[in-house]
Amino acid sequence: MSELAQSQQPASLQAALIDGKAFAARVRDQVKTGAEAFKAAQGRRPGLAVVLVGSDAASQVYVRTKVRQAAEAGIESFAHLLDVATTQAQLLALIEALNADESVDGILVQLPLPAGLDESAVIEAIDPAKDVDGFHPVNVGRLSAGQPSLVPCTPLGCLLLLQDRLGDLSGLKAVVVGRSNIVGKPMGQLLLNANCTVTTVHSRSRDLAAECRQADILVVAVGRAGIITADYIKPGATVLDVGINRLEDEAGNSRLVGDVDFAAVSAVAGALTPVPGGIGPMTVACLLRNTLTAAQLRRA
Repeated sequence: MSELAQSQQPASLQAALIDGKAFAARVRDQVKTGAEAFKAAQGRRPGLAVVLVGSDAASQVYVRTKVRQAAEAGIESFAHLLDVATTQAQLLALIEALNADESVDGILVQLPLPAGLDESAVIEAIDPAKDVDGFHPVNVGRLSAGQPSLVPCTPLGCLLLLQDRLGDLSGLKAVVVGRSNIVGKPMGQLLLNANCTVTTVHSRSRDLAAECRQADILVVAVGRAGIITADYIKPGATVLDVGINRLEDEAGNSRLVGDVDFAAVSAVAGALTPVPGGIGPMTVACLLRNTLTAAQLRRA
């Protein structure tokens, strides 16, 4: 168990902590091995282009993390840092150039984009074979149809953690809280493809707690701190907390918490991801995994 997991462990803890940080390190090691084999066969490293428009501080941190971890995993990264005044036409022209660049296997446009830029048009402009975020409608459709595709990184990370923890997921009851295009919808589809019985619940669902209590697997991604409490949990369930919320106390000190009431749910669940240190590290690791997958598929 990591030091982070130990530090979050309440005295009454029953749930096993799922250490996403440690698992992500294993994924990155696997990517590095694959990237070295790719370089030996192709004479170059897999290439990831990261596009950031504007100077949003959080996005800058995410981009730096992705570029650094790409290099550590043997992936060539190309960072394109664009001024906030970049026009739609200029951004689309860059994507067109990256689509045509044979040294680029994956393209990631950091979201959200500044006001005035059409995110949907930008995503649709990316070559689906290089869409390492898995957001292009072609990849969304392939996932829905159960066909091979590039899959959104956060749901993919969740699936890998679940399979590592539980093995074969067939027949398990899974409930996904949240229906976003980034996490909720693709997560439900991945679980369905893994032969789970899947329910998606959201803000309009009736008796949310009753729905959640049916779950052998509960994945929560709504962005509301502590919304899932102990009475939402089936005893022994595996709970993945995708939420990242920053709370401040009266003194101005901030801390990160998830959508799950960690201390309360720990006393009921069988296994639980902490925040931070759970799903977050898996997202970047799966981005690197997708980049290697894209490179391999493009050269197959």
